[in-house]
Amino acid sequence: MTAKEFRKTEKLMGNAFEITVVGADEVLAYQQIDSAIGEIKRIEQLFTTFKTDSQTNLINNNAGIQAVKVDEEVFNLIERSLRISRITNGFFDITYGGVDKSLWNFDRSMTRLPDAETAKKLVYLINYQNVILNRENSTVYLKEKGMRIGFGGIGKGYAAEMAKNVLQKQGVGSGIINASGDLTVWGTQADGKPWTIGIANPDQARLPFSYLNLTDTAIATSGNYEKYVKVGGKKYSHTINPKTGMPITGIKSVTVICPNAEIADAMATPISIMGVKAGLEMINQIHQIECIIIDDKNKIFTSKNINLI
Repeated sequence: MTAKEFRKTEKLMGNAFEITVVGADEVLAYQQIDSAIGEIKRIEQLFTTFKTDSQTNLINNNAGIQAVKVDEEVFNLIERSLRISRITNGFFDITYGGVDKSLWNFDRSMTRLPDAETAKKLVYLINYQNVILNRENSTVYLKEKGMRIGFGGIGKGYAAEMAKNVLQKQGVGSGIINASGDLTVWGTQADGKPWTIGIANPDQARLPFSYLNLTDTAIATSGNYEKYVKVGGKKYSHTINPKTGMPITGIKSVTVICPNAEIADAMATPISIMGVKAGLEMINQIHQIECIIIDDKNKIFTSKNINLI
Protein backbone atom coordinates (compact mmCIF):
# COMPACT_ATOMS: atom_id res chain seq x y z
CA MET A 1 0.00 0.00 0.00
CA THR A 2 1.28 3.47 -0.89
CA ALA A 3 1.82 6.01 1.87
CA LYS A 4 -0.53 8.99 1.85
CA GLU A 5 -1.13 12.08 3.98
CA PHE A 6 -4.30 12.13 6.08
CA ARG A 7 -5.39 15.28 7.90
CA LYS A 8 -8.14 16.58 10.12
CA THR A 9 -8.86 20.05 11.55
CA GLU A 10 -10.63 20.62 14.85
CA LYS A 11 -11.16 23.62 17.14
CA LEU A 12 -9.26 22.93 20.36
CA MET A 13 -7.99 25.28 23.09
CA GLY A 14 -9.78 28.11 21.26
CA ASN A 15 -7.64 27.56 18.16
CA ALA A 16 -7.80 25.56 14.93
CA PHE A 17 -5.56 22.50 15.24
CA GLU A 18 -4.71 20.66 12.02
CA ILE A 19 -3.23 17.20 12.47
CA THR A 20 -1.55 15.41 9.56
CA VAL A 21 -0.20 11.88 9.61
CA VAL A 22 1.53 9.89 6.88
CA GLY A 23 0.37 6.29 6.56
CA ALA A 24 -0.96 3.61 4.23
CA ASP A 25 -4.15 2.65 6.13
CA GLU A 26 -6.85 5.36 6.13
CA VAL A 27 -8.91 3.87 8.97
CA LEU A 28 -5.86 3.51 11.20
CA ALA A 29 -4.62 7.02 10.30
CA TYR A 30 -7.87 8.65 11.42
CA GLN A 31 -7.91 6.57 14.62
CA GLN A 32 -4.40 7.85 15.33
CA ILE A 33 -5.43 11.45 14.61
CA ASP A 34 -8.40 11.06 16.98
CA SER A 35 -6.07 9.84 19.75
CA ALA A 36 -3.96 12.99 19.27
CA ILE A 37 -7.12 15.13 19.47
CA GLY A 38 -8.07 13.28 22.68
CA GLU A 39 -4.68 14.17 24.17
CA ILE A 40 -5.09 17.87 23.29
CA LYS A 41 -8.56 17.87 24.88
CA ARG A 42 -7.11 16.31 28.04
CA ILE A 43 -4.47 19.05 28.25
CA GLU A 44 -7.09 21.73 27.65
CA GLN A 45 -9.17 20.47 30.60
CA LEU A 46 -6.10 20.51 32.83
CA PHE A 47 -4.79 23.98 32.00
CA THR A 48 -7.79 26.05 30.89
CA THR A 49 -8.93 29.14 32.80
CA PHE A 50 -12.41 28.80 31.28
CA LYS A 51 -13.38 25.86 33.53
CA THR A 52 -14.06 26.77 37.14
CA ASP A 53 -12.68 23.51 38.53
CA SER A 54 -9.46 23.40 36.49
CA GLN A 55 -6.19 23.22 38.43
CA THR A 56 -5.17 26.58 36.93
CA ASN A 57 -8.26 28.26 38.39
CA LEU A 58 -7.74 26.52 41.72
CA ILE A 59 -4.24 28.06 41.90
CA ASN A 60 -5.61 31.50 40.89
CA ASN A 61 -8.51 31.41 43.35
CA ASN A 62 -6.08 30.72 46.19
CA ALA A 63 -3.64 33.50 45.28
CA GLY A 64 -2.40 35.21 48.46
CA ILE A 65 -4.29 32.61 50.56
CA GLN A 66 -2.66 29.19 50.36
CA ALA A 67 -0.59 26.78 48.30
CA VAL A 68 -2.49 24.38 46.04
CA LYS A 69 -1.54 20.76 45.38
CA VAL A 70 -1.43 20.00 41.65
CA ASP A 71 -0.69 17.09 39.31
CA GLU A 72 2.96 16.51 38.48
CA GLU A 73 2.27 17.48 34.86
CA VAL A 74 0.90 20.91 35.89
CA PHE A 75 3.75 21.45 38.35
CA ASN A 76 6.36 20.58 35.70
CA LEU A 77 4.92 22.94 33.06
CA ILE A 78 4.84 25.79 35.60
CA GLU A 79 8.42 25.01 36.59
CA ARG A 80 9.55 25.07 32.94
CA SER A 81 7.62 28.32 32.39
CA LEU A 82 9.47 29.97 35.28
CA ARG A 83 12.77 28.81 33.79
CA ILE A 84 11.86 30.54 30.50
CA SER A 85 10.94 33.67 32.51
CA ARG A 86 14.44 33.69 33.97
CA ILE A 87 16.09 33.21 30.55
CA THR A 88 14.00 36.03 29.01
CA ASN A 89 14.44 38.37 31.98
CA GLY A 90 10.71 38.24 32.76
CA PHE A 91 9.48 39.15 29.26
CA PHE A 92 7.79 35.74 29.21
CA ASP A 93 5.59 35.51 32.30
CA ILE A 94 2.66 33.17 32.98
CA THR A 95 1.36 35.57 35.67
CA TYR A 96 0.14 37.99 32.96
CA GLY A 97 -3.48 37.07 33.85
CA GLY A 98 -3.55 39.77 36.54
CA VAL A 99 -3.93 42.49 33.89
CA ASP A 100 -7.64 42.17 33.31
CA LYS A 101 -9.96 42.88 30.40
CA SER A 102 -10.93 46.27 31.82
CA LEU A 103 -7.45 47.49 30.87
CA TRP A 104 -7.09 45.82 27.48
CA ASN A 105 -9.75 44.33 25.27
CA PHE A 106 -8.72 43.35 21.78
CA ASP A 107 -12.18 42.75 20.31
CA ARG A 108 -11.74 45.93 18.22
CA SER A 109 -14.22 47.88 20.36
CA MET A 110 -11.43 49.84 22.04
CA THR A 111 -11.36 53.48 21.03
CA ARG A 112 -8.70 54.82 23.36
CA LEU A 113 -5.67 53.55 25.22
CA PRO A 114 -5.63 53.14 28.99
CA ASP A 115 -3.32 55.66 30.58
CA ALA A 116 0.21 54.48 31.29
CA GLU A 117 -0.16 55.16 35.04
CA THR A 118 -3.18 52.83 35.41
CA ALA A 119 -1.41 50.15 33.37
CA LYS A 120 1.73 50.43 35.52
CA LYS A 121 -0.33 50.05 38.72
CA LEU A 122 -1.89 46.83 37.48
CA VAL A 123 1.32 45.19 36.29
CA TYR A 124 2.67 44.87 39.83
CA LEU A 125 0.69 41.61 39.88
CA ILE A 126 2.77 40.29 36.95
CA ASN A 127 5.86 38.81 38.56
CA TYR A 128 6.95 35.24 37.97
CA GLN A 129 9.19 35.48 41.05
CA ASN A 130 6.03 35.50 43.17
CA VAL A 131 5.13 31.97 42.03
CA ILE A 132 6.35 29.71 44.85
CA LEU A 133 6.85 26.05 44.00
CA ASN A 134 7.32 23.18 46.43
CA ARG A 135 8.37 20.06 44.56
CA GLU A 136 8.24 17.82 47.62
CA ASN A 137 4.54 18.55 48.16
CA SER A 138 3.81 19.30 44.46
CA THR A 139 2.25 22.65 45.43
CA VAL A 140 1.99 26.03 43.74
CA TYR A 141 1.42 29.29 45.63
CA LEU A 142 0.86 32.76 44.18
CA LYS A 143 2.11 35.25 46.78
CA GLU A 144 -0.08 38.27 45.91
CA LYS A 145 -3.86 38.35 46.12
CA GLY A 146 -5.24 39.04 42.63
CA MET A 147 -2.37 37.28 40.85
CA ARG A 148 -3.42 34.97 38.04
CA ILE A 149 -1.49 32.51 35.91
CA GLY A 150 -2.41 31.44 32.40
CA PHE A 151 -0.81 29.26 29.77
CA GLY A 152 -1.72 31.26 26.65
CA GLY A 153 1.95 31.78 25.82
CA ILE A 154 3.07 28.15 26.07
CA GLY A 155 -0.03 25.91 26.10
CA LYS A 156 -0.49 25.41 22.34
CA GLY A 157 3.14 24.43 21.90
CA TYR A 158 2.98 22.06 24.86
CA ALA A 159 -0.21 20.45 23.49
CA ALA A 160 1.37 20.06 20.02
CA GLU A 161 4.43 18.38 21.54
CA MET A 162 2.31 16.00 23.65
CA ALA A 163 0.05 15.11 20.71
CA LYS A 164 3.15 14.35 18.62
CA ASN A 165 4.41 12.03 21.40
CA VAL A 166 1.09 10.15 21.39
CA LEU A 167 1.33 9.65 17.62
CA GLN A 168 4.97 8.58 17.69
CA LYS A 169 4.20 5.99 20.38
CA GLN A 170 1.63 4.55 17.97
CA GLY A 171 4.27 4.21 15.29
CA VAL A 172 3.46 7.32 13.24
CA GLY A 173 6.83 8.03 11.62
CA SER A 174 5.86 11.28 9.88
CA GLY A 175 3.36 14.03 10.57
CA ILE A 176 2.54 17.61 11.48
CA ILE A 177 0.65 19.10 14.40
CA ASN A 178 -0.32 22.65 13.42
CA ALA A 179 -1.79 24.63 16.33
CA SER A 180 -2.88 27.80 14.49
CA GLY A 181 0.62 28.48 13.20
CA ASP A 182 2.56 26.93 16.09
CA LEU A 183 3.64 23.64 14.63
CA THR A 184 5.83 20.63 15.07
CA VAL A 185 6.88 18.40 12.16
CA TRP A 186 8.64 15.05 12.07
CA GLY A 187 9.62 12.56 9.39
CA THR A 188 8.87 13.45 5.76
CA GLN A 189 5.98 13.96 3.37
CA ALA A 190 4.40 10.89 1.76
CA ASP A 191 6.78 11.30 -1.23
CA GLY A 192 9.84 11.25 1.07
CA LYS A 193 10.63 14.98 0.72
CA PRO A 194 11.02 17.25 3.79
CA TRP A 195 7.96 19.23 4.88
CA THR A 196 7.83 22.73 3.34
CA ILE A 197 6.59 25.28 5.86
CA GLY A 198 5.58 28.81 4.90
CA ILE A 199 6.48 31.79 7.12
CA ALA A 200 3.40 34.03 7.31
CA ASN A 201 3.57 37.45 5.70
CA PRO A 202 2.41 39.87 8.44
CA ASP A 203 0.56 42.04 5.90
CA GLN A 204 -1.13 39.14 4.11
CA ALA A 205 -1.22 36.22 6.53
CA ARG A 206 -2.36 33.75 3.85
CA LEU A 207 0.60 34.57 1.60
CA PRO A 208 3.91 33.31 3.00
CA PHE A 209 6.89 35.57 2.37
CA SER A 210 9.35 32.68 2.62
CA TYR A 211 9.51 28.89 2.93
CA LEU A 212 11.63 26.56 5.03
CA ASN A 213 12.23 22.86 4.37
CA LEU A 214 11.97 21.20 7.76
CA THR A 215 11.89 17.87 9.50
CA ASP A 216 12.00 16.99 13.22
CA THR A 217 11.58 20.66 14.09
CA ALA A 218 9.09 23.04 15.66
CA ILE A 219 8.18 26.54 14.54
CA ALA A 220 6.04 29.24 16.17
CA THR A 221 5.06 32.74 15.04
CA SER A 222 3.90 35.62 17.20
CA GLY A 223 2.53 38.58 15.26
CA ASN A 224 0.29 41.62 15.46
CA TYR A 225 -1.51 40.80 12.22
CA GLU A 226 -4.27 38.64 13.72
CA LYS A 227 -5.16 40.33 17.00
CA TYR A 228 -4.75 44.07 17.39
CA VAL A 229 -6.60 47.34 17.83
CA LYS A 230 -6.22 50.58 15.94
CA VAL A 231 -6.34 53.73 18.03
CA GLY A 232 -5.65 57.11 16.44
CA GLY A 233 -4.57 55.41 13.21
CA LYS A 234 -1.82 53.42 14.97
CA LYS A 235 -1.84 49.64 15.24
CA TYR A 236 -1.34 48.17 18.72
CA SER A 237 -0.49 44.50 19.08
CA HIS A 238 -2.41 42.24 21.50
CA THR A 239 1.00 41.43 23.01
CA ILE A 240 1.41 43.31 26.29
CA ASN A 241 4.78 44.20 27.76
CA PRO A 242 4.56 42.65 31.27
CA LYS A 243 6.80 45.36 32.69
CA THR A 244 4.69 48.34 31.53
CA GLY A 245 1.21 46.89 30.94
CA MET A 246 1.20 48.60 27.53
CA PRO A 247 1.04 46.91 24.11
CA ILE A 248 4.16 46.58 22.00
CA THR A 249 4.80 48.43 18.76
CA GLY A 250 7.63 48.25 16.24
CA ILE A 251 7.62 44.53 15.41
CA LYS A 252 5.11 42.89 13.08
CA SER A 253 6.08 39.28 13.64
CA VAL A 254 8.59 36.93 15.23
CA THR A 255 9.09 33.35 14.05
CA VAL A 256 11.06 30.96 16.24
CA ILE A 257 12.50 27.66 14.97
CA CYS A 258 13.81 25.03 17.39
CA PRO A 259 13.47 21.29 18.13
CA ASN A 260 10.61 21.67 20.64
CA ALA A 261 7.16 23.26 20.02
CA GLU A 262 6.68 24.25 23.66
CA ILE A 263 9.92 26.28 23.67
CA ALA A 264 9.22 27.77 20.21
CA ASP A 265 5.77 28.91 21.39
CA ALA A 266 7.10 30.37 24.64
CA MET A 267 10.04 32.24 23.06
CA ALA A 268 8.20 33.98 20.18
CA THR A 269 6.34 36.52 22.36
CA PRO A 270 9.22 37.68 24.60
CA ILE A 271 11.41 38.35 21.54
CA SER A 272 8.71 40.62 20.10
CA ILE A 273 8.58 42.52 23.43
CA MET A 274 12.37 42.78 23.78
CA GLY A 275 12.81 44.22 20.29
CA VAL A 276 15.08 43.33 17.41
CA LYS A 277 18.52 43.95 18.93
CA ALA A 278 17.98 42.42 22.37
CA GLY A 279 15.89 39.57 20.94
CA LEU A 280 18.56 38.53 18.43
CA GLU A 281 21.34 38.87 21.00
CA MET A 282 19.49 36.49 23.32
CA ILE A 283 18.65 33.93 20.60
CA ASN A 284 22.21 33.93 19.23
CA GLN A 285 23.43 32.82 22.66
CA ILE A 286 21.04 29.86 22.94
CA HIS A 287 21.94 26.57 21.30
CA GLN A 288 19.48 25.16 18.70
CA ILE A 289 17.10 28.15 18.61
CA GLU A 290 16.79 30.44 15.59
CA CYS A 291 14.44 33.30 14.77
CA ILE A 292 13.18 35.58 12.00
CA ILE A 293 11.90 39.06 12.93
CA ILE A 294 9.94 41.45 10.70
CA ASP A 295 9.73 45.01 11.97
CA ASP A 296 6.97 47.51 11.22
CA LYS A 297 8.97 48.88 8.28
CA ASN A 298 8.98 45.36 6.75
CA LYS A 299 12.70 44.92 7.36
CA ILE A 300 13.67 41.28 7.92
CA PHE A 301 16.21 40.30 10.60
CA THR A 302 17.40 36.75 11.24
CA SER A 303 19.52 34.97 13.81
CA LYS A 304 22.94 33.81 12.67
CA ASN A 305 22.12 30.32 11.33
CA ILE A 306 19.02 31.10 9.25
CA ASN A 307 19.04 30.76 5.46
CA LEU A 308 15.80 31.96 3.87
CA ILE A 309 14.77 30.39 0.55
